Amino acid sequence: QVQLVESGGGLVQAGGSLRLSCAASRSISRINAMGWYRQAPGKQRELVATITNDGTTNYADSVKGRFTISRDNPENTVYLQMNILKPEDTAVYYCNVNAVVGFFDYTRDFWGEGTLVTVSS
Repeated sequence: QVQLVESGGGLVQAGGSLRLSCAASRSISRINAMGWYRQAPGKQRELVATITNDGTTNYADSVKGRFTISRDNPENTVYLQMNILKPEDTAVYYCNVNAVVGFFDYTRDFWGEGTLVTVSS
């Protein structure tokens, strides 16, 4: 059973926009935070944006003012609206969900398979 389903990646020209979506399985019901990370070739995976269960958001400095993270709780989905995209934004974007699971309330991270965002000049 797939637990995180990502969509929205693709090819876009610089200055354009993309909207990434990540839907978590309904069985992941106690979510602490959801977010997006990205990894470009030759670079470490880095945080892009996160949103906690109280609505607090956090963004990498490089995307502030251009990207917006939001969530739809009834749909168990997190979004990343990416505007004014730059070639430097090219990377594989990974959805992350931090949640409490199991009978003994263990906290763990779930990761999506990644969706490729390519921004051309």
